[in-house]
Amino acid sequence: MAVIAKSMADLPRFGIILMVGAWLMFSWVDTGAKWLAVAGLPAFQLAFMRYAGHFVISIGVIAKDGLKVERFQTVHVWQVISRALLLVSATLSNFYALQFLPLTVVSAIMFSSPVVVCFLSVSVLREQVQPWRWGVIILGFIGVLIVVRPFGTAFHPAMLMIIYNAIALALYSIMTRRLSGVVAVETMQFYMGLVGTLLLLPFAIWTWTQPESVWGMIVLISLGVLGWAGHQLLTNAHRFGTANQLMPFTYSFLLFVAIWGYLLFGTVPDFGTILGAAVIMCAGLIIWRREQ
Repeated sequence: MAVIAKSMADLPRFGIILMVGAWLMFSWVDTGAKWLAVAGLPAFQLAFMRYAGHFVISIGVIAKDGLKVERFQTVHVWQVISRALLLVSATLSNFYALQFLPLTVVSAIMFSSPVVVCFLSVSVLREQVQPWRWGVIILGFIGVLIVVRPFGTAFHPAMLMIIYNAIALALYSIMTRRLSGVVAVETMQFYMGLVGTLLLLPFAIWTWTQPESVWGMIVLISLGVLGWAGHQLLTNAHRFGTANQLMPFTYSFLLFVAIWGYLLFGTVPDFGTILGAAVIMCAGLIIWRREQ
C-alpha cells in the first residue's frame, strides 16, 4: 500500500514535468517563428508550416490503428472546426506580431487569456458574478495596459494583434472545456491541423519565401513538429495532475521566452513589461487559487 501511495503521489509531479515541457516546446515555436520572421519569412508561411507539420503527424497517430473513416468523424464537427479556427487565427496574429515585438511583450499580453476567460464566463456564459471576479478582471486589464502603454512611445499597433490573440485563446479554452471528454483528443488534433493547413495553404504559396540556409529550413519544419509535441505533452499532463495543480506552471513560458529573447535577440524586458507581466500573473494566480 505504501508503494501504491507513493506512486499516486508522484503522478502530479510527472504531470508538472509534462506541463513545463509543453510550454518549453511552445517557447521554441515562438522563438523559431520570430527568428524566421526577422529573416524575412512571411507570417502566412510560418503559420502554414506550423499546422502542416501538425496535420501530417496527426494523421500518422490516428492511422497507426487503421485508416478507417469513422476514426476521423465526430458529430460535433462544427464545434471542432470553430475551435480550430480560433487557434489558427491566434497563431497567425501571433506570428505576425513577432516581427515587431519582443517575445516577452507578446507572451505577457497573451497570458492575460485566463482573465479574458473569467470575463467571458461572467458576460457570455452567465456564470454567477462574485466581487473577486470583477476585481481580477480589472487587475488583469491594468496589467495589459501597463505592458501595452497605449499612449506611450512603447506602443506598437501589432500589440492589438496580441490582444486579439488573448481573446481567441480564451474562446478556444472555453470550447476545449466543452468538448473535453466528448471528442477524442486525436480527433481534435487532426481537425486543428486540417483546418490550419487548408486555410493557410493558398496564402503560403502566394507569399512563400525560401529560407536562405539549411538551418532555416530545419527551424521552419520544426514549427509543426514542436507545436504538435507541445499539445501532446499539454494534453497528457492533465492525465496525471488536475488543472489546479498544473496551472501555475504555465507561467514557465514567460521565463523561457525571456531567456531565448536575451540569448538570440539581445532583448531585455523593460520595467513596464516586467511589472505588467507580474500584474497579469497575479490576476491569473488569483483565479487559480479561488477556483481550487
